[in-house]
Amino acid sequence: MNCALISVGTELLFGQITNTNTVYLSKRLNELGINVYYHFTVGDNCRRLEEILNYAMKNTDLIITTGGLGPTQDDLTRETVAKAMGKNLVLHRPSMERLESFFKDLNRSMCENNKKQAYLPEDSIVLQNNKGTAPGFIIENMGKVIISLPGPPKEMIGMFEDCVGGYLREKSKSTIYSSVLRFFGIGESSLETELLDLITKQENPTIAPYAKEGEVSLRVTAKAENENAAMKLIEPIVREIRSKVGTYLYSDQDEELVEVVAKALMEKEISISIAESCTGGLLAGRLTAVPGISKCFHAGYITYSNEAKMKMLGVGQDTLDLWGAVSEETAKEMVLRLREKTNSDLCVSITGIAGPDGGTEDKPVGLVYIGLLYKEHLTVQRIKAFGDRDRIRNYSVLSALNMIRNVIK
Repeated sequence: MNCALISVGTELLFGQITNTNTVYLSKRLNELGINVYYHFTVGDNCRRLEEILNYAMKNTDLIITTGGLGPTQDDLTRETVAKAMGKNLVLHRPSMERLESFFKDLNRSMCENNKKQAYLPEDSIVLQNNKGTAPGFIIENMGKVIISLPGPPKEMIGMFEDCVGGYLREKSKSTIYSSVLRFFGIGESSLETELLDLITKQENPTIAPYAKEGEVSLRVTAKAENENAAMKLIEPIVREIRSKVGTYLYSDQDEELVEVVAKALMEKEISISIAESCTGGLLAGRLTAVPGISKCFHAGYITYSNEAKMKMLGVGQDTLDLWGAVSEETAKEMVLRLREKTNSDLCVSITGIAGPDGGTEDKPVGLVYIGLLYKEHLTVQRIKAFGDRDRIRNYSVLSALNMIRNVIK
């Protein structure tokens, strides 16, 4: 089945609320083996909604609308969907009784306009709303299916899980399963070039690269009769990807780099301490956000100024005067003094220029040195990050995490 999602509501077009419904529905439909071809957002306007419905019916088998099922004059989805499917609105007595009971329980009188929620397209499958007042419905006609769900996310999700998921599972008879591989140290275009032969001949499974700040993901997706069959289709593709670009692969389970590193530290019971300058505690903050890391994380120092580097860590005045705070020598001394203070198995230092000011021709904005001392293995990596201050700081943290991952894997 091929699907279009139509989100109804002028407030969405104004940017007054974030449309989380399409994210949820796209993910769930994907799991059910249904191809999502289109996302549409349309205001509370009958003519424009009807145009979108007609377009979607020409190009897809399944349409799911969210929003526009309430009691007010601008809630027009019922009427418009019924017209597009050639159906009349008729009173659904059980829905009316639920509405009357709802207001009676609140000890409030029901306004006349609330009654419109109980008028639904004839011959439709009515979907009970257990978290609100507006029922949804399913219409099947001329080989097309339209499912109309309420707009509030809690109501929409509840109705989908209670009523729609099982209905669509019977209709679909297939599953789409994806494996997400995550890479650091290689750009999207370079990754695609390395895998061009696989991408060019792809059919089922398919391979799609996605760039994220500082890293790249690959989504390998297969369609089959069930999840196990889809996984078997994916496995040989993942093996081939690993053989080509495995050096950069840090997770085949769609995990964040910090999760991978924290898990490795905990599994191997490696204690860690960190001294940060330009990242201002960002690396320590990312690691300590992972549950259970307290068994490994020893200490974190934010030594932003030269004075702090000298007083808190013991970096020499001569080192700072001769080489400057942003240098291989300072990163090295920071990590060595950190080991003396903490005696941690693994020590990391970061010093650099995050900008936007402070750079020179010799030491431009984005220049960062990362020191790492693991047992007796000492290394300092020089990186050149690009972008604004946040991007430079984030890339520095990712680079440090990747250094940790490589040295302990």
